Amino acid sequence: MAADELPAGIGTASEALRPMLRRDVASAALGMVVHLDEPGRAVVSMIVRADMVNGFGITHGGLVFALADTAFAIACNEDENTTVAQGADISFLASTRPGQRLTATAERRVRRGRTGLYDITVVDETGATVAEVRGRSFTKNGS
Repeated sequence: MAADELPAGIGTASEALRPMLRRDVASAALGMVVHLDEPGRAVVSMIVRADMVNGFGITHGGLVFALADTAFAIACNEDENTTVAQGADISFLASTRPGQRLTATAERRVRRGRTGLYDITVVDETGATVAEVRGRSFTKNGS
């Protein structure tokens, strides 16, 4: 990805979000595609590759979390401020295997002052829930 390009699907990305996405080599390497980016909401997907599974043949939990975290980062950086994850809790509800498309949808529940609360749901291509994440954000600048 060239330095002046954005990942597929980036439309209304804010000025705070654009630089973050341009430098997000990890998400690009994992094949993540941004389908929706709007204030407080984002949808990101990736297809599970053979090199993303553990010894049991199921997707590494950390990669499922990486997808959720990318959607979370996009949703919480849509307000023209630099915002970072302060914490997150994940529940793994189903396993996935190579070839499956996973989609993470992040939605802001509340933002007060410099902190925010987000719910992120990861589903497979059938719509079955794979994981649920509750993320807490902190805005480094702005209010």
